[in-house]
Amino acid sequence: MLSLSRILAGLLLAACLPALANEAVIRKAFTERMPNAPKIDEVRPSPVPGLWELRIGNEVRYTDPTGSFLFEGEIYDLKAKKNITEERVAQLNRVDFAALPFKDAVVWKNGNGKRRIAVFADPNCGYCKRFEKSLQDLKDVTVYTFLIPILGGDSPEKSRAIWCAKDNTAAWLGWMLKNEQPPKAPGSCDSAAIERNLALSRKIHVNGTPAILLEDGNRIPGAVGAVELERRLQVLAAPAGKS
Repeated sequence: MLSLSRILAGLLLAACLPALANEAVIRKAFTERMPNAPKIDEVRPSPVPGLWELRIGNEVRYTDPTGSFLFEGEIYDLKAKKNITEERVAQLNRVDFAALPFKDAVVWKNGNGKRRIAVFADPNCGYCKRFEKSLQDLKDVTVYTFLIPILGGDSPEKSRAIWCAKDNTAAWLGWMLKNEQPPKAPGSCDSAAIERNLALSRKIHVNGTPAILLEDGNRIPGAVGAVELERRLQVLAAPAGKS
């Protein structure tokens, strides 16, 4: 006589088989029809019946159960009034804030610094400069800036000069807020942190600057004003169920 656990396991396997079959069909279809397309990291049913989600890195696309059609765009749940695609991408982009290598960041704070954000920035990024200026209006915040020279030109040299300065916080703020050139980096300076930051940015799919990470693991792509950032920080600090 079959045990209850074996019966349940069999039912679970039977329920999974159609999904596995569809995944195999979709992967095979895309391999044959789009051989030069980026690797599909995950295939799974979407919340919409008959539509399947394709995850490529931290990007989301959709297809039918046979892999015959590719859909690009966002899915809105009109009843729940929410953007399903946006929520899924936010989930994929979420990071473990506490696990960030803060030793590799330029750090400054206002007030008690109890509210924390992390920023990936290039010293030659104009939007980063504007964002840095808006940050000065925030109270009780600690800002961790991970230098990532991705814009070309003298960004690598400038990043190294800032990181290697005797007071790299002063060098960073001096450049971003007042256009004060940082002192030239000494040849003996260990700037390996910048390479680690670049590797980290690739790992968590930071594709532009500034990229802002909040303590709950969510991110804000691009510069925002102090008012909007303050609102986000207050929502983050609010008790569950309140905003």
